[in-house]
Amino acid sequence: MTALHPLSRAVTLACLALSTGAMAQNLKEPMQEVVVTATRNSKSVDKIPGAVSVISQKELEAQYLLADDPSAALATYIPGYAPSRQKMSSTGESLRGRNTLILLDGVPQTNPLRGGMREGYVADTAIIERVEVINGASAMQGMGATGGIVNYITKSPKAEGTTQSVNVRMSSQLRHDSLDWKTGYTLQHKSGDFDLLAFGSIQQRGLGYDGQGRPLGIESVQGDTMDSQGTDLFFKIGKNFGDQRLQLTINRFRMEGDGDYKQVPAVFATGTPTSSTSGTPEGAPPRNKVKTSSLEYRHNDLLGGSFNAQIFKQDFASLYGATDTSTFQDPAIVAPPLKLFDQSEVVADKYGAKLTFVRPDTLVKGLEFTAGLDFLRDRTKQWLADTSRTWVPTLDFTSLAPFTQLEYEYGPLTVRGGIRHEDAKLNVDTYTTLAAYGSRLVQGGERSFTKNVKNIGAVWRFNKNWSAFVSSAEGFGLPDVGLVLRAVNKPGQSVDTLFDMEPVVTRNNEIGVNWRGAKGSLGASFYDSRSKLGTALRVDASGIGRIDRVPTTVRGWEVSGELRATKELSAFGSYARTLGKTAATAGAPMDVELGARAQGPDKLVAGANWQFMPKANLRLQATTLFDRDINIGRTVKTTNLEEHFNGYTLVDLAGSYDSPWGKVGVGIENLCDRQYIGYYPQSASYKDTSSYFAGRGRTLSVSLTRSF
Repeated sequence: MTALHPLSRAVTLACLALSTGAMAQNLKEPMQEVVVTATRNSKSVDKIPGAVSVISQKELEAQYLLADDPSAALATYIPGYAPSRQKMSSTGESLRGRNTLILLDGVPQTNPLRGGMREGYVADTAIIERVEVINGASAMQGMGATGGIVNYITKSPKAEGTTQSVNVRMSSQLRHDSLDWKTGYTLQHKSGDFDLLAFGSIQQRGLGYDGQGRPLGIESVQGDTMDSQGTDLFFKIGKNFGDQRLQLTINRFRMEGDGDYKQVPAVFATGTPTSSTSGTPEGAPPRNKVKTSSLEYRHNDLLGGSFNAQIFKQDFASLYGATDTSTFQDPAIVAPPLKLFDQSEVVADKYGAKLTFVRPDTLVKGLEFTAGLDFLRDRTKQWLADTSRTWVPTLDFTSLAPFTQLEYEYGPLTVRGGIRHEDAKLNVDTYTTLAAYGSRLVQGGERSFTKNVKNIGAVWRFNKNWSAFVSSAEGFGLPDVGLVLRAVNKPGQSVDTLFDMEPVVTRNNEIGVNWRGAKGSLGASFYDSRSKLGTALRVDASGIGRIDRVPTTVRGWEVSGELRATKELSAFGSYARTLGKTAATAGAPMDVELGARAQGPDKLVAGANWQFMPKANLRLQATTLFDRDINIGRTVKTTNLEEHFNGYTLVDLAGSYDSPWGKVGVGIENLCDRQYIGYYPQSASYKDTSSYFAGRGRTLSVSLTRSF
């Protein structure tokens, strides 16, 4: 187990002691119910059979005082979520050892056909009102949620009248070029049945430094949030017509590197991590461009039930940095030998529709009937932008999925079960692979995927404050088709016959218990997640990833809670234990532990909130990641499976004050200025001099939000 810094140990023990003391108090009144919409239907948490989390706006604001990083917020509040990379790339940021389906107001942001792992930055954090998380496999929102669903819900006007607000945020490590700044403007208007919200922001990020004052390494190929700029334009307009509502939402987000720094390789002999120095790297800087739009119609009194229809469109493009990897070399292109630089770009355009009808008390009192239909059209490709070469051909995916669900509530017992029929087709034109794969001609074709995915579960509210649940749910997904197709290196191959493109079906069985009272909440669950034909992403000696189709099993348990000792003082904490296994090859024993590309380490989070003045709050939290040494001496072909991770504890401090001039926030990330190498760089980038990244040292952030 990781040895804790003395201050870190004191913080953790104080928070746990506070929790123990609060539990001993008289707990009589239930806390206010939280309603979750990520299940396609508004539902109280204690009526959902599964581990459900809701990150409130207040919690998000506290975390964003420390770091303007959506992944860091998820890692803090969701026990099974892997640590943030602190980069533009979200590779390794999994949920319970599996893939996460990311939504923005129900619109899919994840690109499962060619997972470029850039979906962590699709909107400005300032427009997010709350985050709803469904832990474990689910098919309720479509394919890709083999590990769970993260649904970012954007803000809407709440109060009558017109309100304008300006927010400014700055952070610095008090070193050269370490200043980050962001400013945004929000207009909210609500007049009777009409409401409107408009938002715009500009952000500039500087360079980061580790605990020893060294510049952090720039992730020059996969993309970095450091030395970058970003903009966001958001617009939401809605009108109620009695029991009906029509709403239009548009979000345009862009993040792009400035290209002012070059990477300095790590030196393992001296323990020096990857760093940066001033200079201009090859090619154009990495960038993300995302545009999401949706039109939603709701009718709350239709045929005795409620009806919801949403049509959406998302345009996504992520450019990666230039590299002269051997995969990009081509003798037919004039360039110095082995020095052909190129950069890839993933382009994914989606549109679709979601229809849902919910009718309570169908046939008998307490029986709720839900039916719906989802349609999705996804066209994804990956090309080499500098030489206009095809790396992944256009993947034309169409899915039509009807579903139905029944829920019966009898006193303290709620039982629900449903089925979703996935009927999907993937069309791929004939294409030729890159020269590195032998310039193989691959015959195009069509693949069909049909599968019924099911869920069943029950919740028993056996006490005024206590409930227990049991559930079994399936998730449907596809392997990273782009990785499979671009790596074809044998002659005579056809899209119709490639076995590696078979779908991934994951079943998550879970049991848990929850307590919710006036003094806080507490939840614990154990899960077992299995896929007979899973996927393992393995990176070979040349740095190129490939997909191996092998079974995977992830077991784990989680506990989390918040306990309020007094009106002014509260404590929160969580612990997650994740144990993932797979096989070296199909048919081999399940004796390979899942690495950092798939799962996070065991994690403990503990903290306390103190309202020391009527308008002032202080938050102290500590996060501990535990040591992990796995697959010693194991390899698969040229892929090294061995990983080593020396855990660490980080302490953060944040505070806010509602002053006459606006809400002032101050945050200190990594309060102890701990020197550490991140979980993913230590593990997945073991012995890789270009990716051995240290984490941020002590960072001061100051923010001001003024409304008028």
